[in-house]
Amino acid sequence: MIVRTGIYYAAALCAAGALIGWLLGAFFAAPLFLLAAFCLYFFRDPDREVPAGPVAVSPADGKVVAVKAETPTLNRISIFLNVFDVHVNRAPIGGVIGKVQYQKGCFKVASREECSTVNEQNIVTVEGERTVVVFKQIAGLIARRIVFTKKPGDRVETGERVGLIKFGSRTDVLLGHEWEIVVGPGERVSAGSSIIARRRGTGDGS
Repeated sequence: MIVRTGIYYAAALCAAGALIGWLLGAFFAAPLFLLAAFCLYFFRDPDREVPAGPVAVSPADGKVVAVKAETPTLNRISIFLNVFDVHVNRAPIGGVIGKVQYQKGCFKVASREECSTVNEQNIVTVEGERTVVVFKQIAGLIARRIVFTKKPGDRVETGERVGLIKFGSRTDVLLGHEWEIVVGPGERVSAGSSIIARRRGTGDGS
């Protein structure tokens, strides 16, 4: 599956390539066709098998770059996406979208720690069953466009597609102490299918 935006980009680049090829020759058109192919690759949107149970899943593909206390009551998991990762974002838990807050900011390299607070970002609150989870879509050095397809009051399922960030970027997930984090820095995760935390005291042995 390909995100519709990627198809539009690829079609425009192919049209431009065809025109350049007709005017100047195939050699000059080749870079545009290569860019079109990259757009189709970048905007791929594979299906994922979402795990069952009282778990939180990764909202993005990428590498875990930080797991730390954000406040006395919240822990943060930060995931860095490079340009070769799938950039479709998914809901970390099921529930209702409580708040969506857009924050203007910088476009620094998304792997840096300071980007969690200073970069342009979309902050989303998901109200689940006896828990609230916040995740951030954070723009990076190259990414300048954050897409979120839900609105406050919408119900989402765990692992449901909720948006994307174009090109290199970062996602942060903020979890309360009712969650036991099960990933660490350096691990690679996949959106919708990798478990990043489990609910404590649910009787499932977690």
